[in-house]
Amino acid sequence: MHSSCNDTCPLGASIPIGPAADGGLNVGRRIFLSRAMLAAAAVALAACGVADVTGPSFSGTATISVGDYAALSSVGGVALVRVNGASIAVVRTGTSAFVALSRVCPHQGGTINPSGAGFLCSRHGAQFDRSGTWMGGQRTSNMRSYATSYDAVANSLTIG
Repeated sequence: MHSSCNDTCPLGASIPIGPAADGGLNVGRRIFLSRAMLAAAAVALAACGVADVTGPSFSGTATISVGDYAALSSVGGVALVRVNGASIAVVRTGTSAFVALSRVCPHQGGTINPSGAGFLCSRHGAQFDRSGTWMGGQRTSNMRSYATSYDAVANSLTIG
């Protein structure tokens, strides 16, 4: 074993701690590995966009009055609503059928807005159709959708 190695060095390896001959600083194996793992974790989180989400996810249930949104009076109409703190796009897909979609892009949390016959992520250009299916641009998964239940008598839509 090398004279500068302590009892914790495996296989007699030596990593001196302290000033190096070139004026730099030698770092112990444990410190190097822990810092490398922290850096790798930070890169992984940034790549997943975990710290970059534009709004909270929708949870629970909420009911909206369809009559409050003129865009929902016809099939194909899109209304942007805020329910339980989350930004949702509601699409009328039939006489009594609706789709509720999260406006948080699954790629890196950019805001998804209506665009032409579908939706577009304002951050990286991911394109989605009116049902939330990814169609082009930045590769990602489909928009997150939420269950809906329409009450025609009350003209209300329950989301969640």
